[in-house]
Amino acid sequence: MSASPKRPEAPTTLRGPREYTALVTGGAGGIGRAICASLAEAGATVVVSDLDAAAATDVAEALPGARAVGMDLADPGTVASGIARIHEIADRVDVLVHNAGVSAIAPFVESDPADWELMWRVNTRAPMLLTRAFLPGMIARGFGRLVFVSSDGARAGSGGEGAYAATKSALFGLAKSLARETARYGVTSNVVCPGPTDTPMLREVGERHPDMVRKLARRIPAGRLGTPADVASAVAFLAGPAAGYITGQTLSVSGGITM
Repeated sequence: MSASPKRPEAPTTLRGPREYTALVTGGAGGIGRAICASLAEAGATVVVSDLDAAAATDVAEALPGARAVGMDLADPGTVASGIARIHEIADRVDVLVHNAGVSAIAPFVESDPADWELMWRVNTRAPMLLTRAFLPGMIARGFGRLVFVSSDGARAGSGGEGAYAATKSALFGLAKSLARETARYGVTSNVVCPGPTDTPMLREVGERHPDMVRKLARRIPAGRLGTPADVASAVAFLAGPAAGYITGQTLSVSGGITM
């Protein structure tokens, strides 16, 4: 049996003794932009990935040294070409943040199996494909951070989001299993679960289902919706050196709506 890779000295920032690269999917969305900014502020070189390549470029141009890669996570061929492109522009991926997600709101008995398929492709299969591509390098280098952005709706259940919750809750099992497999190599694997967060996606849902969003907001003990920055701070912490002994955990960022 080969020896375990030697772990590097713990860095004091994500720049540390060498440059660290962070890949963020859904990086042009409300939460994704905030995550990219937080990781860049911590010293990481960020690769911004998004279905909207032009928006990803806009985000990357605002961050030092960042690059953008357009990628349709629903299409495995596009994912493969995106992975190849990332290998071209970055010699490593040290931090992998699975932030992208799609949802369709409907009572389960009225939901469309075609929507199930899309959500499974983007929310479940794509994180598996990307992790499979970049995890071996983390193991070989003796350092890595996997952060899966799921949902409090997946953690606690949410009416009208059964299929979405099913695809996002799959990340819990994946993250915990990877945590057990890779902890000895200096790789951590954790899940962040945003609660109701003021994003363009939630505003769009609010336009279609205003009562649902108002009811959610009233139930939050903190008295407000979350912000993208709230979620980004949690992701940046789990991606950073201070969280090196935290793995296999699920962190709810929800203002106390779930406890």
